[in-house]
Amino acid sequence: MLMATTCLWLGTGTAVPVLAQQVAENEGGETGTPPPSANDEGFLGTITLGESKREVQTQTATPLTVIDAEEIRDRQAGTVAGLIDTVPSVALVNGDTKQGSGISIRGFGSNATFGTDQKVLIQVDGATRGSEELYRIGTQLFTDPFLYDEVEVIRGTVGSFEYGSGVVGGVVRLETIDPEDVTEGDTGVALRQTLEFQTNGEGVTSSTIGAWQPTEDFGLMFNYVDRNLGFPVDGNGDIINPGRQEIDDPSWLLKGKYRFGEDKAHSIEASYQETVSSQFDVPYDSFGNLTFFGNVDRRIESDTTILKYGFNPMSDLVDLTLQYSRVNEDVTQDPVSCPFSPVGSIPPCSALLDADTAYETTTVTLKNTAFFMTGAASHDLTTGIEYINRDRSDAFAAPGGQDDRWAIFAVDEIGIGDSWTVTPALRYETSTIEGTAPPNTGRFSHDALMGGLSARYAFANGLALFGSAAYTEVMPIIDDLGNPARINMSEKSRTYEVGLAFERRGLIADRDDLALKLTYFDTELWDITSFVGGGPMSLPLDEIRTHGLELEASYAMENGFYVDLNATYGDGEEVDSTGAVSDWRNQAANDLRLTVGKVFNDIYDVSWEVVAADSITRNGTRTPGYTAHNLRATVAPETGLWKDTEFRVGVENVFDEQYTPSLATRPAPGRNFKFTVAKTF
Repeated sequence: MLMATTCLWLGTGTAVPVLAQQVAENEGGETGTPPPSANDEGFLGTITLGESKREVQTQTATPLTVIDAEEIRDRQAGTVAGLIDTVPSVALVNGDTKQGSGISIRGFGSNATFGTDQKVLIQVDGATRGSEELYRIGTQLFTDPFLYDEVEVIRGTVGSFEYGSGVVGGVVRLETIDPEDVTEGDTGVALRQTLEFQTNGEGVTSSTIGAWQPTEDFGLMFNYVDRNLGFPVDGNGDIINPGRQEIDDPSWLLKGKYRFGEDKAHSIEASYQETVSSQFDVPYDSFGNLTFFGNVDRRIESDTTILKYGFNPMSDLVDLTLQYSRVNEDVTQDPVSCPFSPVGSIPPCSALLDADTAYETTTVTLKNTAFFMTGAASHDLTTGIEYINRDRSDAFAAPGGQDDRWAIFAVDEIGIGDSWTVTPALRYETSTIEGTAPPNTGRFSHDALMGGLSARYAFANGLALFGSAAYTEVMPIIDDLGNPARINMSEKSRTYEVGLAFERRGLIADRDDLALKLTYFDTELWDITSFVGGGPMSLPLDEIRTHGLELEASYAMENGFYVDLNATYGDGEEVDSTGAVSDWRNQAANDLRLTVGKVFNDIYDVSWEVVAADSITRNGTRTPGYTAHNLRATVAPETGLWKDTEFRVGVENVFDEQYTPSLATRPAPGRNFKFTVAKTF
């Protein structure tokens, strides 16, 4: 009855939809020129163009997707992983909870054994985050989506050299909320309170954001999130992960920004954020597949400290930033039960369960962006130098040590005329790893020169063609200490991409907007140390090859109707040392995500989303395909009693479909009603 009533409500003019993102543009004017006046011949006046939920990044050759603040709130995701699975080639390993979940991009990143394979880079405000190869308890990202204002996903290698090395799958960059996002730049105090409820698992989340801006140049903000979740059930009504406890994960963020000096050229920004989770008498295997390890009491604490200085004077040649960041990850475990450890067994079960892991990553980055001309070519050049230190304590099956890295990088976006954009990028990085406890001792050094080149040609009719080639190396990590075959060799990867983009306004109807981007990628990874072959021999892998197509498209009309489409078609194979070829074990299934919606009066937005995934067979195991439907609606009144208030209603997995995503180890949640109310004071 509730579902039927909600569906009827969503179909009426009183629905609760998403705030429309519409932009007023002056027809005729070009970028960098003042808008024409009403007396100019040919001026048609100010027009309003419809927009879909997500802008397709047609202006760049980089496979890039940006999820803005409105979409973050609209999707009502419980984890960052659950938010970005809407991006092509992004798949999740159990994305409904922070523990035991992870992010995979183009078949690399998290998997069902380790939190990460080091081939997907995650940054928060420029600070590198994410676990190492922690066996069955790892996660790449332990935080809360309510802390963030924007998420950027770069797929593949070509756009990664400014941020790090070894990026084969892609980069996830998150930007936290700023004080002016709450105060809208006005002086004074502002408060935003959000309450979110969900029926599946009886979840309740509260987000409280307070911001104080005494002047236009100084602002402070505090954001506290308390996320509680019981035991969600799948489409069959069975508890998805009965071994874990109810979730009570608090997160908080403190942030300040200050601009000063002549022309406000100087700026200082400082922030601290922390997320804590405590669970008692839960399986050691947080992925949920193997219960024979026994149970532990586990506490995970993740915090990030950032201090940033900026200098941006009235000069095209200087836009300088110096940033210090410290990321601390602590996983503390105490054995509760140890069923498979008979007397005299080696190693004893308790040694694994009692393995506390603590590691700290410190990064200092100095970079500058300069704009200048050389003849007919314009340059947008970013150069920088970076120091990274990772310090990890010693634990059972997790060697301790230090990883010191230095890197220099340069990325130059060169514009030639109105059509060509050519972007060469280079990164040189050195790494020194030193163990701290026997038998994992010794000092090992590596260095590598990496880089890529992309080119884009734009036609006058809105069509653009692009291509790129990139090479990177995955340096050995602290986990490789004690394994000579791994610590003395880096993994190598190359990726080729070609594609096209098209954007046109007024294509089918007046003032409509069509945008699409199609990318084909081909990736090869060799000198592999992070995977071994399957079967009883566990032979080393010589090569991993993946390729695929990614499509992003959107269409919006002036009357508020819009369509978004994301799709992925990919395949992969692995080759062991004997030359035997098999399916790549971490390849996600092909999928498609279609959203159809309508904006009413710039206030109401109703949308229907269908998610379809193909079946896939890996290592002789078939994962069936599935189709799931989601409904969303939001209202954000601009005047009257409910001004500055947002209401959101979502129904996920409307038909209670029973399915398991292709890389997941647990079924997806069944039907879930979500309701969110947010008020800014």
